[in-house]
This record gives sequence, structure tokens and C-alpha cells, in this order.
Amino acid sequence: MNLIETKHQLNEKEKHVGKVASVDHANVLNIQLRKNEEIAEHDAAQEVFIIVRKGKVRFTVEGETVEVTPQNILHIAPLEKHSLLALEDSDVVVMKISK
Repeated sequence: MNLIETKHQLNEKEKHVGKVASVDHANVLNIQLRKNEEIAEHDAAQEVFIIVRKGKVRFTVEGETVEVTPQNILHIAPLEKHSLLALEDSDVVVMKISK
């Protein structure tokens, strides 16, 4: 067992992106954004699952826009271009899974 802490980082700085765990075929990141902060369009070579623990984030994936909240999970296929905008102060877990 390994309990991984994801401390609140936004008191110390703006936007936080950091890897919190890595295992065979997967990396887990924590992203913390203040309202209206964004991450520019990019892609990933892996399958990506987005889990919003707090807040609301607007993702644009290949031109289609969706809002991700604690009530849903977003799956992004490898190489799909995506960007995000925090609609509220948000805390997000990103799981990147390789085959």
C-alpha cells in the first residue's frame, strides 16, 4: 500500500502540475488550477483519464468542448489534441496509461 498526498499548492503559487506516482504502464499527475487558468492545446501518446476531484474544468478535445466535474470522468484517446480551462478553482487527477 502507498498513500499518496496531493497537498493544496495554490496558496504558494499559481497553476500546479506535478507527477505524483508512476507504475508499470501508468503515470498519475495532479493538476491544480485557479479559476480562468488554462493549459494550452497538446496531446499525449497514452490513453488519458481525467478525474476532477474539486471544481469544474472545460476541456476542448479535437474541437469538441465538454465540462468535467466530480460527477464524471473524461477519457482522451492517444494523440487526441486537447486543452483545458478551469471554470472554478480546480483539483484534477490525470491518469496516463500506456499499453
